[in-house]
Amino acid sequence: MKRTFYSNGKLLITGEYLVLDGAKALALPTKFGQNLIVEKGNNQQIKWTSYDADGSIWFDEIILISDITSTNSVEEESVKNTLIKILRSAYQLNPELFLNCEGYTIKTHLTFPRKWGLGTSSTLINNIAQWFKIDAFTLLRNSFGGSGYDIACAQNDTPILYHLEQEKPIVEKVKFNPAFSNNLYFVYLNQKQSSKNAIASYKEKKNNLETQKQTINQITQSVLTSENINTFSDLLEDHEKTLSTILETKTIKESLFPDFDGTIKSLGAWGGDFVLVISKENPRSYFLNKGYETVIPYSEMIL
Repeated sequence: MKRTFYSNGKLLITGEYLVLDGAKALALPTKFGQNLIVEKGNNQQIKWTSYDADGSIWFDEIILISDITSTNSVEEESVKNTLIKILRSAYQLNPELFLNCEGYTIKTHLTFPRKWGLGTSSTLINNIAQWFKIDAFTLLRNSFGGSGYDIACAQNDTPILYHLEQEKPIVEKVKFNPAFSNNLYFVYLNQKQSSKNAIASYKEKKNNLETQKQTINQITQSVLTSENINTFSDLLEDHEKTLSTILETKTIKESLFPDFDGTIKSLGAWGGDFVLVISKENPRSYFLNKGYETVIPYSEMIL
């Protein structure tokens, strides 16, 4: 029997990094995502094929069921071994799925280019959790780690406020449909940023951040109720300054686009993936001239 699972991609508008320490974050599910199709297989193995948005195959491997049920350590870093680790964590949470199992044929399809960083891993983890009928946040914690906001986006079709309370994910559906959404754009910075590396760097630098956490919480709440573009821009610029001080890093606008007439806000891991651009004029030509070809209007990106 063929079964299909789907999860939404994500963008983190406020609260990056500090969401790991309990700050409230505004996150938006995207119109892009990833599906996972499960069919019966054979030979006690999983034939796994992953397709990028253009239809090209970026991963094609055989995984033995015995590799997943084994307790032997997996040392070498590779896409295949990372997948085995995720599947092993899922199996430990629900061993029944592989009882009397002949094997599986699995295909995954991204609807966004893998390099974009909209949640290749989080959509995969949420899809695997649906397949195994287990909690996706627990699977994330046992495999990749992270705050879990991306899992919350994978599971919701509306904007959310997200925070951790004693390491427990708290998800609140919210209304966020700014009247000035026609002035909001997402620009891809031509390089994928490693969330793992960015988080490790943040943990090395963070001190007691209670004051900054409260500042970000206030900005997040104010962003939700912003009625005009100028207030919204000011809030996100304050957010950038706060994180710039914590990370001891220049803002993206300072380092790459100092002559841009508008606001540029980093999203998620600083230095890669997408940025949010607030501009009263269409900024496409500006970014094209700088070599950034992926400029997506808000209405085409966000659910």
